[in-house]
Amino acid sequence: MLRYPKVTTLKSALSFYLILVSVVLGAKPDEAERYASLQSVLPFIEEKDIPLSYVIDLFSSDSLELYEDIPDKFEYAYEKKNYSSYKKLFVTRKRINDGVAFYNKNVEIIKAVYDSLGVDPFLILSISGIESNFGAHPGKYEVFNALYTIVSSIPKRKNWASKELAEFIDYCYRDNVQAYSVTGSYAGAFGFGQFIPSSFNRYTVDFDSDGVRRFNEWGDVLASISNYLLKNGYETGGPFTKGSRNWKSVYAYNHSENYVRAVLDLRLEYKERITKN
Repeated sequence: MLRYPKVTTLKSALSFYLILVSVVLGAKPDEAERYASLQSVLPFIEEKDIPLSYVIDLFSSDSLELYEDIPDKFEYAYEKKNYSSYKKLFVTRKRINDGVAFYNKNVEIIKAVYDSLGVDPFLILSISGIESNFGAHPGKYEVFNALYTIVSSIPKRKNWASKELAEFIDYCYRDNVQAYSVTGSYAGAFGFGQFIPSSFNRYTVDFDSDGVRRFNEWGDVLASISNYLLKNGYETGGPFTKGSRNWKSVYAYNHSENYVRAVLDLRLEYKERITKN
Protein backbone atom coordinates (compact mmCIF):
# COMPACT_ATOMS: atom_id res chain seq x y z
CA MET A 1 0.00 0.00 0.00
CA LEU A 2 1.32 3.44 -0.91
CA ARG A 3 2.04 5.94 1.85
CA TYR A 4 0.35 9.31 1.74
CA PRO A 5 0.37 12.45 3.89
CA LYS A 6 -2.10 12.91 6.69
CA VAL A 7 -4.83 14.84 4.89
CA THR A 8 -8.13 15.28 6.67
CA THR A 9 -10.44 16.80 4.07
CA LEU A 10 -10.71 17.23 0.33
CA LYS A 11 -10.10 20.97 0.64
CA SER A 12 -6.42 20.24 0.08
CA ALA A 13 -7.03 17.89 -2.87
CA LEU A 14 -5.74 20.20 -5.59
CA SER A 15 -2.39 20.75 -3.89
CA PHE A 16 -2.21 17.04 -3.21
CA TYR A 17 -2.34 16.37 -6.97
CA LEU A 18 1.31 17.31 -7.23
CA ILE A 19 2.19 14.72 -4.64
CA LEU A 20 0.14 12.12 -6.47
CA VAL A 21 1.94 12.86 -9.72
CA SER A 22 5.31 12.29 -8.09
CA VAL A 23 4.01 9.05 -6.57
CA VAL A 24 2.70 7.84 -9.91
CA LEU A 25 5.99 8.44 -11.68
CA GLY A 26 7.73 6.02 -9.36
CA ALA A 27 4.86 3.62 -8.82
CA LYS A 28 4.23 0.16 -10.12
CA PRO A 29 1.86 -0.07 -13.11
CA ASP A 30 -1.08 -1.20 -10.99
CA GLU A 31 -0.56 1.59 -8.49
CA ALA A 32 -0.17 4.15 -11.24
CA GLU A 33 -3.51 3.04 -12.68
CA ARG A 34 -5.16 3.34 -9.28
CA TYR A 35 -3.96 6.86 -8.74
CA ALA A 36 -4.70 7.96 -12.27
CA SER A 37 -8.31 6.93 -11.62
CA LEU A 38 -8.24 8.60 -8.21
CA GLN A 39 -7.19 11.86 -9.86
CA SER A 40 -10.17 11.58 -12.24
CA VAL A 41 -12.56 11.16 -9.32
CA LEU A 42 -11.19 13.77 -6.91
CA PRO A 43 -12.57 16.87 -8.66
CA PHE A 44 -16.12 15.50 -8.26
CA ILE A 45 -15.79 14.95 -4.51
CA GLU A 46 -13.62 17.91 -3.59
CA GLU A 47 -16.59 19.86 -2.19
CA LYS A 48 -18.29 16.92 -0.46
CA ASP A 49 -16.36 17.27 2.81
CA ILE A 50 -15.14 13.67 2.81
CA PRO A 51 -11.75 12.91 4.40
CA LEU A 52 -9.22 12.46 1.62
CA SER A 53 -7.60 9.65 3.59
CA TYR A 54 -10.93 7.76 3.37
CA VAL A 55 -10.95 8.10 -0.41
CA ILE A 56 -7.32 7.10 -0.83
CA ASP A 57 -7.82 4.06 1.39
CA LEU A 58 -10.56 2.88 -0.99
CA PHE A 59 -8.27 3.20 -3.97
CA SER A 60 -5.41 1.53 -2.07
CA SER A 61 -7.54 -1.44 -0.98
CA ASP A 62 -6.59 -4.98 -1.91
CA SER A 63 -10.23 -5.40 -2.95
CA LEU A 64 -9.80 -3.01 -5.89
CA GLU A 65 -9.82 -4.82 -9.22
CA LEU A 66 -10.71 -4.48 -12.88
CA TYR A 67 -13.51 -6.49 -14.51
CA GLU A 68 -12.17 -7.52 -17.89
CA ASP A 69 -15.62 -8.26 -19.33
CA ILE A 70 -17.22 -4.88 -18.68
CA PRO A 71 -16.05 -3.07 -21.85
CA ASP A 72 -17.69 -5.80 -23.95
CA LYS A 73 -20.87 -5.53 -21.89
CA PHE A 74 -21.25 -1.93 -23.04
CA GLU A 75 -20.39 -2.83 -26.61
CA TYR A 76 -23.05 -5.53 -26.80
CA ALA A 77 -25.70 -4.12 -24.47
CA TYR A 78 -29.19 -5.63 -24.52
CA GLU A 79 -30.64 -2.27 -25.50
CA LYS A 80 -28.91 -2.53 -28.90
CA LYS A 81 -30.94 -5.61 -29.86
CA ASN A 82 -34.07 -5.33 -31.98
CA TYR A 83 -37.24 -5.15 -29.92
CA SER A 84 -38.41 -8.67 -30.72
CA SER A 85 -35.19 -10.10 -29.26
CA TYR A 86 -35.20 -7.65 -26.36
CA LYS A 87 -38.79 -8.43 -25.43
CA LYS A 88 -38.05 -12.16 -25.26
CA LEU A 89 -35.48 -11.43 -22.56
CA PHE A 90 -37.70 -9.36 -20.30
CA VAL A 91 -41.39 -9.99 -21.00
CA THR A 92 -41.41 -13.68 -20.15
CA ARG A 93 -43.99 -16.01 -18.70
CA LYS A 94 -41.85 -16.48 -15.59
CA ARG A 95 -41.41 -12.74 -15.03
CA ILE A 96 -45.16 -12.25 -15.41
CA ASN A 97 -45.93 -15.01 -12.90
CA ASP A 98 -43.25 -13.76 -10.51
CA GLY A 99 -44.71 -10.26 -10.71
CA VAL A 100 -48.22 -11.40 -9.89
CA ALA A 101 -46.89 -13.40 -6.94
CA PHE A 102 -44.83 -10.42 -5.77
CA TYR A 103 -47.86 -8.14 -5.99
CA ASN A 104 -50.02 -10.52 -3.96
CA LYS A 105 -47.32 -10.85 -1.31
CA ASN A 106 -46.61 -7.12 -1.06
CA VAL A 107 -50.00 -5.63 -1.89
CA GLU A 108 -50.21 -3.54 1.29
CA ILE A 109 -46.84 -1.87 0.65
CA ILE A 110 -47.69 -1.32 -3.02
CA LYS A 111 -51.03 0.29 -2.14
CA ALA A 112 -49.46 2.46 0.54
CA VAL A 113 -46.87 3.75 -1.94
CA TYR A 114 -49.58 4.40 -4.53
CA ASP A 115 -51.78 6.23 -2.02
CA SER A 116 -48.83 8.42 -1.03
CA LEU A 117 -47.29 9.19 -4.42
CA GLY A 118 -49.94 8.38 -7.02
CA VAL A 119 -47.79 6.50 -9.51
CA ASP A 120 -49.45 3.60 -11.34
CA PRO A 121 -48.72 0.47 -9.26
CA PHE A 122 -48.48 -1.80 -12.31
CA LEU A 123 -45.84 0.48 -13.79
CA ILE A 124 -43.78 0.30 -10.60
CA LEU A 125 -44.27 -3.44 -10.56
CA SER A 126 -43.03 -3.69 -14.14
CA ILE A 127 -39.91 -1.60 -13.54
CA SER A 128 -39.10 -3.66 -10.43
CA GLY A 129 -39.47 -6.84 -12.46
CA ILE A 130 -37.23 -5.74 -15.30
CA GLU A 131 -34.59 -4.06 -13.14
CA SER A 132 -33.89 -6.84 -10.64
CA ASN A 133 -36.56 -9.50 -11.14
CA PHE A 134 -38.09 -8.39 -7.82
CA GLY A 135 -34.79 -8.45 -5.99
CA ALA A 136 -33.68 -11.87 -7.18
CA HIS A 137 -31.02 -10.48 -9.52
CA PRO A 138 -29.66 -7.15 -8.26
CA GLY A 139 -26.32 -7.72 -10.02
CA LYS A 140 -23.06 -9.58 -9.50
CA TYR A 141 -20.46 -6.82 -9.93
CA GLU A 142 -19.04 -4.89 -6.99
CA VAL A 143 -20.26 -1.36 -7.71
CA PHE A 144 -16.99 0.32 -6.75
CA ASN A 145 -15.00 -1.96 -9.02
CA ALA A 146 -17.47 -1.72 -11.88
CA LEU A 147 -17.22 2.07 -11.92
CA TYR A 148 -13.46 1.92 -11.40
CA THR A 149 -13.21 -0.36 -14.43
CA ILE A 150 -15.18 2.09 -16.56
CA VAL A 151 -13.00 5.00 -15.43
CA SER A 152 -9.84 3.03 -16.22
CA SER A 153 -10.87 1.18 -19.37
CA ILE A 154 -13.53 3.08 -21.33
CA PRO A 155 -12.25 6.59 -22.23
CA LYS A 156 -15.52 7.88 -23.66
CA ARG A 157 -17.32 7.05 -20.39
CA LYS A 158 -14.51 8.13 -18.07
CA ASN A 159 -15.97 11.48 -17.04
CA TRP A 160 -19.42 10.02 -16.39
CA ALA A 161 -18.03 7.08 -14.41
CA SER A 162 -15.74 9.35 -12.38
CA LYS A 163 -18.75 11.39 -11.31
CA GLU A 164 -20.76 8.28 -10.46
CA LEU A 165 -17.89 6.77 -8.49
CA ALA A 166 -17.63 10.02 -6.51
CA GLU A 167 -21.37 9.83 -5.81
CA PHE A 168 -21.02 6.21 -4.68
CA ILE A 169 -18.14 7.10 -2.36
CA ASP A 170 -20.26 9.92 -0.93
CA TYR A 171 -23.15 7.52 -0.29
CA CYS A 172 -20.90 4.92 1.37
CA TYR A 173 -19.21 7.50 3.59
CA ARG A 174 -22.40 9.19 4.77
CA ASP A 175 -24.42 6.01 5.33
CA ASN A 176 -21.46 4.05 6.75
CA VAL A 177 -21.67 1.41 4.03
CA GLN A 178 -18.69 -0.79 3.22
CA ALA A 179 -17.85 0.29 -0.32
CA TYR A 180 -16.85 -3.17 -1.53
CA SER A 181 -19.92 -4.87 -0.07
CA VAL A 182 -22.49 -3.53 -2.55
CA THR A 183 -23.07 -5.42 -5.79
CA GLY A 184 -24.91 -4.28 -8.87
CA SER A 185 -24.81 -4.12 -12.64
CA TYR A 186 -21.78 -3.77 -14.91
CA ALA A 187 -22.75 -0.08 -15.31
CA GLY A 188 -22.69 0.60 -11.56
CA ALA A 189 -26.45 0.52 -10.89
CA PHE A 190 -27.40 -1.19 -7.64
CA GLY A 191 -30.26 -2.27 -5.43
CA PHE A 192 -33.69 -3.64 -6.24
CA GLY A 193 -34.46 -0.52 -8.29
CA GLN A 194 -31.04 -0.42 -9.99
CA PHE A 195 -30.28 3.23 -9.39
CA ILE A 196 -26.93 4.61 -10.47
CA PRO A 197 -25.27 6.35 -7.50
CA SER A 198 -26.18 9.93 -8.50
CA SER A 199 -29.82 8.93 -8.92
CA PHE A 200 -29.79 7.06 -5.64
CA ASN A 201 -28.45 10.11 -3.81
CA ARG A 202 -30.93 12.43 -5.52
CA TYR A 203 -34.19 10.49 -5.75
CA THR A 204 -34.40 7.77 -3.10
CA VAL A 205 -37.03 8.01 -0.37
CA ASP A 206 -37.05 6.86 3.25
CA PHE A 207 -40.62 5.64 2.98
CA ASP A 208 -40.69 3.77 6.27
CA SER A 209 -39.14 6.77 8.11
CA ASP A 210 -36.44 4.73 9.83
CA GLY A 211 -33.77 7.31 9.02
CA VAL A 212 -32.08 5.33 6.25
CA ARG A 213 -32.84 5.15 2.53
CA ARG A 214 -32.41 1.45 1.80
CA PHE A 215 -31.80 -0.05 -1.64
CA ASN A 216 -33.08 -3.49 -0.60
CA GLU A 217 -36.23 -2.71 1.41
CA TRP A 218 -39.36 -2.69 -0.75
CA GLY A 219 -41.13 0.26 0.84
CA ASP A 220 -38.13 2.51 0.20
CA VAL A 221 -37.47 0.97 -3.23
CA LEU A 222 -41.00 1.28 -4.61
CA ALA A 223 -41.37 4.81 -3.26
CA SER A 224 -37.99 5.75 -4.71
CA ILE A 225 -38.92 4.46 -8.17
CA SER A 226 -42.16 6.42 -7.93
CA ASN A 227 -40.34 9.56 -6.84
CA TYR A 228 -37.87 9.22 -9.71
CA LEU A 229 -40.70 9.04 -12.23
CA LEU A 230 -42.53 11.98 -10.66
CA LYS A 231 -39.40 14.14 -10.68
CA ASN A 232 -38.97 13.27 -14.35
CA GLY A 233 -42.43 14.36 -15.42
CA TYR A 234 -44.80 11.53 -14.54
CA GLU A 235 -48.45 12.64 -14.61
CA THR A 236 -50.88 10.76 -12.38
CA GLY A 237 -53.68 9.38 -14.54
CA GLY A 238 -51.93 10.45 -17.73
CA PRO A 239 -51.51 8.32 -20.88
CA PHE A 240 -48.55 6.11 -21.71
CA THR A 241 -48.48 6.81 -25.44
CA LYS A 242 -45.08 7.46 -27.00
CA GLY A 243 -43.98 11.02 -26.31
CA SER A 244 -46.36 11.51 -23.40
CA ARG A 245 -45.07 12.72 -20.05
CA ASN A 246 -45.43 9.24 -18.58
CA TRP A 247 -43.59 7.64 -21.51
CA LYS A 248 -40.78 10.16 -21.11
CA SER A 249 -40.54 9.52 -17.37
CA VAL A 250 -39.84 5.84 -18.05
CA TYR A 251 -37.38 6.78 -20.78
CA ALA A 252 -35.53 8.89 -18.21
CA TYR A 253 -35.06 5.74 -16.12
CA ASN A 254 -33.25 4.06 -19.01
CA HIS A 255 -32.58 5.97 -22.24
CA SER A 256 -33.72 3.16 -24.50
CA GLU A 257 -36.95 2.87 -26.46
CA ASN A 258 -36.68 -0.91 -26.16
CA TYR A 259 -36.66 -0.53 -22.39
CA VAL A 260 -39.74 1.71 -22.37
CA ARG A 261 -41.65 -0.63 -24.67
CA ALA A 262 -40.80 -3.66 -22.53
CA VAL A 263 -41.78 -1.86 -19.31
CA LEU A 264 -45.13 -0.80 -20.76
CA ASP A 265 -45.84 -4.21 -22.32
CA LEU A 266 -45.11 -5.92 -19.01
CA ARG A 267 -47.25 -3.35 -17.20
CA LEU A 268 -50.25 -4.34 -19.33
CA GLU A 269 -49.64 -8.02 -18.59
CA TYR A 270 -49.66 -7.34 -14.84
CA LYS A 271 -52.69 -5.08 -14.99
CA GLU A 272 -54.69 -7.64 -16.94
CA ARG A 273 -53.89 -10.56 -14.67
CA ILE A 274 -54.08 -8.79 -11.33
CA THR A 275 -57.29 -6.85 -11.96
CA LYS A 276 -59.01 -10.07 -13.10
CA ASN A 277 -58.60 -11.58 -9.67
